[in-house]
Amino acid sequence: MAYHIDLNGTRYNFPSLKGLLARASPERSGDALAGLAADGPLERIAAQHCLADVPLSDFLADVLEVEGDGVTALIMAQHDTRAFAPVASLTVGGFRDWLLDPATTGQTLARLAPGLTPEMVAAVSKIMRAQDLIAVAAKVEVVTRFRSTIGLRGRLSTRNQPNHPTDDSRGIALSALDGLLMGAGDAVIGVNPATDSLPDYIRICEVLDAIRTQLEIPTQTCCLGHVTTALAAMEARAPVDLVFQSVAGSDKANAGFGVTLSLLDEAAEAVASLNRAPPGANLMYFETGQGAALSADAHHGMDQQTMEARAYAVARRYRPLLVNTVVGFIGPEYLADGKQITRAGLEDHFCGKLLGLPMGVDVCYTNHAWADQDDMDILLTALATAGVNFVITVPGGDDIMLNYQSLSFHDAAYIRDTLGRPPAPEFAEWMARHGIGTPDADLPPLDAALSHLRLPAA
Repeated sequence: MAYHIDLNGTRYNFPSLKGLLARASPERSGDALAGLAADGPLERIAAQHCLADVPLSDFLADVLEVEGDGVTALIMAQHDTRAFAPVASLTVGGFRDWLLDPATTGQTLARLAPGLTPEMVAAVSKIMRAQDLIAVAAKVEVVTRFRSTIGLRGRLSTRNQPNHPTDDSRGIALSALDGLLMGAGDAVIGVNPATDSLPDYIRICEVLDAIRTQLEIPTQTCCLGHVTTALAAMEARAPVDLVFQSVAGSDKANAGFGVTLSLLDEAAEAVASLNRAPPGANLMYFETGQGAALSADAHHGMDQQTMEARAYAVARRYRPLLVNTVVGFIGPEYLADGKQITRAGLEDHFCGKLLGLPMGVDVCYTNHAWADQDDMDILLTALATAGVNFVITVPGGDDIMLNYQSLSFHDAAYIRDTLGRPPAPEFAEWMARHGIGTPDADLPPLDAALSHLRLPAA
């Protein structure tokens, strides 16, 4: 289906809905790298005006088809016609106005979520200002539960990320305790392993479980190894709380991660069978990131933000506890600078929340991007205002294993103090019980705490 618009005596033609979406995207280096970006600001504005007049129903009649693609099939299978009915007659522009209407509440948006496709929410995000993305996302409350309750309105959870370059058990424990003393870790204490061997995966799970149980922390833990390693660890009865996997918006991109939907189905069943969580708990954890599909040459001619939204269809199949975009991690080839990273983070959070996901963001950048910590401060503050479920925090804001810049434990404390965003209620009670955040904290000094942890050998 072709689209066109006449502006100031010039006709702009867009031969497909896929191409129109790409041209309407706010500027980013990845789309330029793929040859999909608008020629300049005039064509981008024209595409956004044209996109605003496209009926939402076009996204069902003119599916952004990828032949034989399981993610495309999943998107269409998930679509709930009855849930879609309240907005079925709207254009993309009309949908934007409807979302911003004060009469459209968070409860209304929760009911709508099963009726929206990723391409619809990607489309409307492209014609919204930053304040629009924040205002609408702030309406949406997506609550998930394991040992802590994440996503309650007015709260901000954190992932405590104690990565270590050699996966040293004591190094991981030391960093984790550092974060706990700063009140970080109510969403998850999660380690990216330096290797993906089964013995290391099991040992890291045991280290994290030892910290959690011996300090009686109401949280959950995760070793962020590959799902196949997690399956083998669960078969060995390792203490696996959450199964983690990076996912993307097409079968080919997911194949680059070494996963299929059937493999994720198997993992979801396996982790539920461990019975480590209360009934009805959410047990999966997914990461995404703009540019992942393009970097694998698996974007099928779609812009990177639309492909990112399609990854959320994969995630919502499994009712996850946590989903986060690692917004600046892939590098400046895809998001060149602080402005592009900020915009992408707000888009990803908005799109995930509209699709009903418990959305978090790794507010981060690589050292060769045109970004700095001021950009991350701005994005963190904007996301907290938008009601982000959780953010990722590392010691000193510097991940010495993955070699990128993220948020520090202190950054979460800044948001909690400045905007009044306490952690999950169970974790807040644990902090209060131990005086964490006050001069009277009664947890032992780190060295003493480590000496009492019965850690498995490295």
